[in-house]
Parts: sequence; C-alpha cells; structure tokens
Amino acid sequence: MRRTGDWPLTTKTSTAPAQTWKHLILLAVLGTAGCVALSLALNYLLLFSDSLTPFARGAVTAIIVPIVIGLPLFAFTGWQQIEIRRYRQELTKSGTYDQLTGCLNGKVFTSMVDRRAARPAGPRSGAFLVIHPEHLASINLRFGLEWGDEALRLIASAIRSSVRKDDLIGRIGTSMFGVFLPGASEADAKDVGERVRGAVGEIYFAPKGDKDVLAISVGGVIFERELDFEDMFRFAEEGMAEAPDEAGLRLSHVTN
Repeated sequence: MRRTGDWPLTTKTSTAPAQTWKHLILLAVLGTAGCVALSLALNYLLLFSDSLTPFARGAVTAIIVPIVIGLPLFAFTGWQQIEIRRYRQELTKSGTYDQLTGCLNGKVFTSMVDRRAARPAGPRSGAFLVIHPEHLASINLRFGLEWGDEALRLIASAIRSSVRKDDLIGRIGTSMFGVFLPGASEADAKDVGERVRGAVGEIYFAPKGDKDVLAISVGGVIFERELDFEDMFRFAEEGMAEAPDEAGLRLSHVTN
C-alpha cells in the first residue's frame, strides 16, 4: 500500500531536474537574445555617425560588445569557480577532520594507518599511543556536556602541541585519541607520551568558576614492523592493564 506522504516526495524528486533544465534553457535564450539586441542597437546608433568609416563602426562594435558582455560574464564565472573551490575544501575538511577536536576522524585515521602498514617495503618500526581522558563522565554530569566537549578540545590541542611533525592524531572514539608515531623508538614514544601528559596537566580548566584538573591515561605499543590499526589498537589497549612507569605511561612491546 502506498503511503499518502510518498506522493509529494516522488513528485518533487522527479520534477527537480526538469525545473533545473527549464531555468537553464530560459537563461541561455534570454542571454543570447540580450547580446543580439545589444549588438543590433549599437550598430544602429553608429549607423548615423558620419565621422566614422564602416571599418571604424565595425571596430567599435567588435570592441564594446565583448567588453560589455564578456567582462561581467567572466568575472561572475571566476567568482563561481572560487566559491566552488572553497566549498570543495570545506567538504574535504569536514570529511577528514573531527569537527569538535580538529583531529583526524576515526575512519580517515584508521585508513591512513592501514595504508602505511600495507606498503610493500621493508620492516618499519614505530609506536602507537592510545590516550584516554579521565573523569570525562564526571565533568559531563557536574558541569554539562558543553564543558565535556571543551575538555576534549583542550586535550586535543595539548596532544597536537606535543607530537612530532609527521605523527598522526585521530579521534578514535567518543572520548579516546590515537597517536601513530612512524619510525619512533621506545625513547621517542616515551618522550611524546610524557610531553602530552605534561601539556594536559598544565591546562587551566575552570568550568563555572570551579578549578578542575584534566588528566589522561596513556597506553601504547612499540613494534618493529608496522601493524594494521586493529592489531596496534588491541596491543595498546592490552598494555593499558600493565603498571605505569615513572612517567605514568603504559607501553608494551611487540616483536613481529
């Protein structure tokens, strides 16, 4: 049985392309007619000028008509190209980065890590860190969800300021971040982890005037050959069960 609400949707979908083509054809016909009218009017006016030779009248028409018509047309076309380019950039950005934190979204981050692991090259060492913000549920309950989002933004900013140039940062969960460190040694991973913890600890976070401390848990895995995302994430999460070292980090090692 066809529902009553189906008819307007189907009609609108089927007639939208027809309306678009109708407007396009109307604009093309009217624009062409206007150009012809302008050219005829200009030639008619110049016909009564005794000071111009036939060649001069033709030259004036050949110069003025393209300027009057072509200049605004090409300016408008150029502006539309700029707008289309800007829209494409915004679309690419919105599809690549997490809107809240500015980090790579989970799908893009996972894909980039997996592509690196699938490259046909020799062994490549590196590290992968998983960062869990602590007390986020408590912040949401005490101060509201907007302050929980603000805490995530501040933590993401601290992570970006602490990693190396070629490291990848992704938001891989509602309240979880992943950091892929290609070519990193154990010392490099510890250094990055310590910088992230230190930067988060220095954040001034005072929702509703009450000073609160942001904290994170950092776990990770050190590997000799790059793994795909699922394996790295699994080993890093398993490493979270280990006792933290002096810097509060939990790093496991994988020999592959």
